[in-house]
Parts: sequence; C-alpha cells; structure tokens
Amino acid sequence: MKRRDWLRTAGLGIGGLSMSGWFPLLANELADDPRRHRHCILLWMNGGPTQTDTFDMKPGHENGGEFQEIETNVPGLRFSEHFPRLAQQADKLAIVRGLSTKEGDHSRGTHLMRTGHPPAGIIRHPSIGSALAKELGDDTLALPRYVSIAPYRSFNQEAYGPGYLGPRYGPLVVGETDRGNVAAPTGGDGYATLKVSSVQPADGVSEEQMSHRLELWNRMQQRFLHTHPGTSPVAHQTVYRSAVNLMQSEAANAFRLEDESEEVREKYGKGLFGQGCLMARRLIEQGVAFVEVSLNGWDTHSNNFEQVAGLSQQVDNGWASLMEDLEDRGLLETTTIIWMGEFGRTPKING
Repeated sequence: MKRRDWLRTAGLGIGGLSMSGWFPLLANELADDPRRHRHCILLWMNGGPTQTDTFDMKPGHENGGEFQEIETNVPGLRFSEHFPRLAQQADKLAIVRGLSTKEGDHSRGTHLMRTGHPPAGIIRHPSIGSALAKELGDDTLALPRYVSIAPYRSFNQEAYGPGYLGPRYGPLVVGETDRGNVAAPTGGDGYATLKVSSVQPADGVSEEQMSHRLELWNRMQQRFLHTHPGTSPVAHQTVYRSAVNLMQSEAANAFRLEDESEEVREKYGKGLFGQGCLMARRLIEQGVAFVEVSLNGWDTHSNNFEQVAGLSQQVDNGWASLMEDLEDRGLLETTTIIWMGEFGRTPKING
C-alpha cells in the first residue's frame, strides 16, 4: 500500500464511513508485504492546528489570515510561507483536505483521531501506535515496538495506550510529558533534553549489585506467577523483561542524540520537536515499528499568528530534516509519516 493510498483510505474512513475499520486494514496491508519492514512516524500536533494557516491557505478571503502562501515543487500546490523546506519536498506528501469530524472537544477529538473510535462504552480501544506496534513490531528487537516522544496526554490519557491489547503494546515514553498547553521552547543555546527514564542503573548501584537484584526479582516473579496465573501477571512480566533487555543492550544507544554531529542536530531544530524527529529517525533505523513525536501548543485562541509562525518553523525544520535523512538512508519508501492533530479550526479568526 502506497502512502497516498493509505491517506486516501484514512480520509474516507474518518470523513465518510467509519474509522473503526481502517486501522486493521492499514496494518494488514503493511504486514502482508514480506519483502521489507514497514514503519510509521506520527507527528502529533496537540491542540488542533489551524489548516488555513498551514497547508490549506485561503489568501484574499476575509478569513484567510495574514500569512502568505508559497509555491511548492508540485505545480498548483501551495503551503504557508513558514514551510519553505517542506515546500521543496511536497512531491513526497499527500495533503488530505477533505477530512472532518463532528468532534469539537479536545478530549473527544484526541480519542477519535488516535483510536478510530469516539469515547463511549466500556471497551478500551488501542491507540494507532499500539495497533501498528502489534502488527508491524519485531519481537527480535531489544527496542520497544512503540515509542512516544514528549507526549501531552492530559486531554485524553487512554488515547495513548494499548487498550485491550495489553501493556505489551504500550508506548515507551521519552522526555517530559504533559507540558502546559503553550508553544514548545526553542531550547535556548543548547538542545532540548530527551531522556529515557531508568535505562541505566541508579547512581551508586554496581553491575554486580544490579545482577543480584535482577536475580532476586526473577525468583520472586516466578513464585508469584506460580500462585497467581493469569494474563495480567504474565503481561507485567513480559513488559518488565523487555525493559531489562533494553537496559542490557547496545540498542539503547539509539536514544543518545549526543552521538550526532552538531550540524545534524542544528538542522533539525533545538526544541523538543526537532530533537524528537532526530530521535525518531534513529529509532526507525534500528527497526522500531512506530514512533510518535508531539508538538504541543496549537490551541492558539490568543496571539494566533505569532504562535503558529513559531510552531510552523519547528515543524518545517524537524519534518523536512526527517524526510531528507530517511530518504538518504533508503528508509523513506518504507516509512509512512502522518502529520495531524485532534481536529482543525473553523474559518472565523478569533485569536
């Protein structure tokens, strides 16, 4: 399934029929290709990005806003002036302008777009990350199937989780979570910090001590499983064992952004989003099935144009660099990148 076909299917599912069927359809299409591994990167724009100030400009209209549009390398396709690098890669993008939902609440919209279902009933539906992690993930990797970088989960916690698939398909979270609903910082003179908690032993704990602790944990866990059989304890052990394997593997070096050159880090942007896109590239190189990078701050009811300009610059640098590097490494063809938020904006400018 090509990227354009995927997005066409997604657009039909959300806007016309029902999203309940397109996640499994997508996963099955990708998993059935035995020739190559498939990956997905979700660039999640928390807060609801305005389409008329980004990829669906309305110049000359009373609700068109103050931004100018620029030509892309696709004749007739124009983007916001704040996406100059993406404009030169527009031929690699499929812009979906016909997608809409009936949700106007951030929590409900987040749940719908990330799970394919409106929040209702007692069924806990898995997020897109968990669904694709299950279908596309590689059990031989020490790295997790699903990595979430700097997520803002306060709108809807369940929309980021594995739901009924269980903790095995939940995300490994990198960096700070649930930052306030403001534009992400640029990083100042340095780079935004993105670390995985507890990948290394605690300070003062030697390798020998760590080995003894793991041995003790294993004995206690086996005893507990013997007396408390069931899916939940087994799932807990699976997740815990995966964490231990990651701690003991060189694969954890994928999270070491300091191993990249200053030139590379600079071109992605110093903020959380730019550095998150760089980490996503490193994880895809190592075979991770699904990575999401969040950029918070799109709920721009006040000072809209200044905020959107700053956010767009972060998107342009991070996303464009990500596509360039993936293409250079021969990975773009097998990696689908989705840019979306919980909803767009109504035409009338109120900020």
